[in-house]
Amino acid sequence: MIDVRWVWVFLDTAEVDADRSWEFWAEVTRSRLADRRGPRDEFSTLLPRRGDAWVKLQAVGDGGGVHVDLDVEQPLPEAAAEAARLGATEVHRESDYVVMRSPAGFPFCLTSWVGAGSATTQVRDAEPDLLDQVCLDIPSDDYAREVDFWETLTGWPKRPGSLPEFVSLTRPDGIPVRFLLQKIGEPSGTARGHVDLACRDRAGSRAVHVAAGADVVSEHEFWTVMHDPGGRTYCLTDREP
Repeated sequence: MIDVRWVWVFLDTAEVDADRSWEFWAEVTRSRLADRRGPRDEFSTLLPRRGDAWVKLQAVGDGGGVHVDLDVEQPLPEAAAEAARLGATEVHRESDYVVMRSPAGFPFCLTSWVGAGSATTQVRDAEPDLLDQVCLDIPSDDYAREVDFWETLTGWPKRPGSLPEFVSLTRPDGIPVRFLLQKIGEPSGTARGHVDLACRDRAGSRAVHVAAGADVVSEHEFWTVMHDPGGRTYCLTDREP
């Protein structure tokens, strides 16, 4: 187990779509974009009106998707060794981060906890919706092992979801991001992820997102599948922020 103190959601977007995608996410999350940083101005952060940030943006050469950074208390070499012992693969290492892939191939980074964020600094009250969940879409052959990996790595107990194909992890107080693990119909392949927003009024949030440039992909009993202006899949869900 590693001691996770904060979780960052990264929205990785192809460079050609980055500007409009970043503007879209700033608008629908009621945030402002931090100044770009990095050698190619490839990074930014969504700064909420109140509280600490937990969503970062990265422009990549092509493709894109979602990954998470786990801020950990332990020294990074120790945390990376534990993740590897549990089945993760190390991809790249620098002094201040380690890039890894889970047993099913989902990318994540281990980063050092520097004291940002606490149990009281993510503001959830009075928000109409909140980007608060990463859903890992996992091929069925790897599902059980992947669930065990994330439960053991974080020490967050698993609990059944609302449908048989879902399991969630019980995050500690103060962690800004939920983890939902979904068994998909594909038997094999690489796990990928998408973000979910908790919505007080899903229809109202859907209208806001469509007006900002999103497309509705499909409607379900408890969630709506959307595409952002760059084609990224995400969901609006019936949950209290």
